Amino acid sequence: MKVLFATTNQAKVGKYKESLKERGIELITINDLDFKLDINENGKNAIENAYIKAKAYYERAKIPTIGMDNCLFIEELPEEKQPGTHVRRVNGKELTDEEMIEYYTNLVKEYGGKLTAKWVYGMVIYDGQERKEYSWSKSNFYLVDKPCEKRNPGYPLDSISIMPENNQYWLELTEEQKNKSKEKSNTDDVIEFIVNNI
Repeated sequence: MKVLFATTNQAKVGKYKESLKERGIELITINDLDFKLDINENGKNAIENAYIKAKAYYERAKIPTIGMDNCLFIEELPEEKQPGTHVRRVNGKELTDEEMIEYYTNLVKEYGGKLTAKWVYGMVIYDGQERKEYSWSKSNFYLVDKPCEKRNPGYPLDSISIMPENNQYWLELTEEQKNKSKEKSNTDDVIEFIVNNI
């Protein structure tokens, strides 16, 4: 069964694609379509933005569609500086991966060199009749002002994210360490959510 993942971010798709294929679900993305919509992601949170994307692409493609969004909250920042739903859009500009690394490392420097961060994710599956929602978070990590050399295309802030339990950059963790992390169980839960709601 084909399901549209309303994203151009291959890193997002890569986390789920193979596991879903094993369960009979073929993920296609916006890159596989012959059109791209200009969507105003003006939701107040990750779930609202995920729904906006899923609904818009379902109405055009007419196949079950997954929308996903994430919000970033940083403990030490005042409300007006919180990225929230605008992690990549800063001052009205869509940042590249490298521009994001530069912007956030400068922000971390401005606030002392280490900031406590939390991701909140929202996913919506829409089939033209009803929407199914799932939300989860990844907390208890730090953003630092010195990026590691490795890059994860589509997830640039992984280069400045330190996991406190072993004081290493996320991108320098071994597969075994990542599999022991909450991130692995979150991925498994997301796959189950998709399988059970398509």
